[in-house]
Amino acid sequence: MNTLLKLAAVAAFSLAILPASAEEAVDHSKMDHGQMDHGAMPAEQPGDSASTKAFRAADKAMMDGMAIDYSGNADIDFFRAMIPHHEGAVAMAEIELKYGKDPEARKLAEAVIKAQNEEIAFMKAWLAKNSK
Repeated sequence: MNTLLKLAAVAAFSLAILPASAEEAVDHSKMDHGQMDHGAMPAEQPGDSASTKAFRAADKAMMDGMAIDYSGNADIDFFRAMIPHHEGAVAMAEIELKYGKDPEARKLAEAVIKAQNEEIAFMKAWLAKNSK
């Protein structure tokens, strides 16, 4: 399967797991990841489980990574911000595999890791070729 077909398959799969209603969705359209106050993320709480601590760390790493200095080139900025976003998805999926028990959730985590790693490799190769 070529890269575009894989991306389309991941997009279709992603649409299948979106919230059922607008009330359940988070509006990311007004978020400026480059200007976010990462200190505003919920701090570790006493009694946090190991998985919660891992999710908090993965989320912080992803948000820090997405806080890029924008170049003005939409293509380059897209890839530079999406790589840490996808790496965050991989990190969260790995946490699911380490701590999760539900077979369906674990199966999805495995699929996320595979798809996101392929996309990360594609984006890194594209940047290497086009960022000069």
